[in-house]
Amino acid sequence: MFGTLAAALLASSTVSAQVSDDVVKIGVLTDMNGPASTPTGQGSVTAAQMAVDDFGGKALGKPITVIVGDHQLKPDIGATIARRWYDVDQVDLIVDVPVSAVGLAVQNIANEKKKLFITHSTGATDFHGKFCSPYTMQWVFDTRALAVGTAQEVVKRGGDSWFFITDDYAFGHSLEKDASAVVTKNGGKVLGAVRPPFATPDLSSFILQAQASKAKIIGIAGGPPNNTNEIKTAGEFGIFAGGQQMAALLALITDIHSIGLNAAQGLLLTTSFYWDMDDKTREWSKRYFAKMNRMPTMWQAGVYSSVTAYLNAVKDAGTDDPLKVAAKMREKPVEDFFARNGKLREDNLMVHDLWLVQVKTPAESKYPWDYYKILAKISGDDAFGPPDPACSLVKK
Repeated sequence: MFGTLAAALLASSTVSAQVSDDVVKIGVLTDMNGPASTPTGQGSVTAAQMAVDDFGGKALGKPITVIVGDHQLKPDIGATIARRWYDVDQVDLIVDVPVSAVGLAVQNIANEKKKLFITHSTGATDFHGKFCSPYTMQWVFDTRALAVGTAQEVVKRGGDSWFFITDDYAFGHSLEKDASAVVTKNGGKVLGAVRPPFATPDLSSFILQAQASKAKIIGIAGGPPNNTNEIKTAGEFGIFAGGQQMAALLALITDIHSIGLNAAQGLLLTTSFYWDMDDKTREWSKRYFAKMNRMPTMWQAGVYSSVTAYLNAVKDAGTDDPLKVAAKMREKPVEDFFARNGKLREDNLMVHDLWLVQVKTPAESKYPWDYYKILAKISGDDAFGPPDPACSLVKK
């Protein structure tokens, strides 16, 4: 009896020792008040907390806590918070981190501290390419997936001439480059491009040049605030009424809500997630809506998905050791309300199906947030493509 008791005590202490600091701590590093705060921000914090609550609030018998930081879209602030979290606050996992410049700065700290980081709202392919890391995962999208998915499916549907309105910085250039390659590969033509600077207040001249090109598709290669302002301005200039279509290489459901269906109707875009796709997406999204009073973006839904996958991997690994948890996350398929046919690849990119959608007309929308018609499923392998040989984690 004494031997059994001793063995039980030893086993208990061994399990306890597997959770650092006796707490599993998740840090949501996001933009709480700036231009990315609606599609990330408090919504990402809420999604992470929902995942923790649904998991039961404990992992391996230890409490799970969520803390919040605002990086204000500044790489130096993001890096400083990440360093403090990993060093002082003993954070085990950082999630979210909108904009690639901040995400890459946080990735450097995660590598240095040998701690986990999952990015959701950053699209640079470098995360799983030349800067790939055993400690960093990219969960929701990258620029290639959105650009390739949209361009390939739109060309298939007859949209074979394109003109781009491209944000004049690295993210916009990357979207245009990837989409242009797919357009020409599939027999289409790129008729030209204009490149407004970031946050240009008056986009009229750029819209008029796109309209004058007579291209069937006007590709919007950029993010907020230019992308939403371009869609609004295009509506004012009668782009859709004139027979041209716009394809946004990055647009979120909160953007469509802000713009309104009158201006956004007919817009084509690719998304990783739509709240009204089926019973699984609706069930979770309605719970989220009850807390946030708006429907989730693909980034916010992805936070829930990845935090749940992480906590399950901690449970399966019997430890919160970063590399052991990451290995467990790669073992199982990712199949939940967010991801279909998902898998975390060797390069730490989570590959999953995406959806080409078209924004409904006001007459087609039957209830609040009823914004998208799903036109096509895009397989993850087609959208994301093969692993980048530049990634050191990829077997040569």
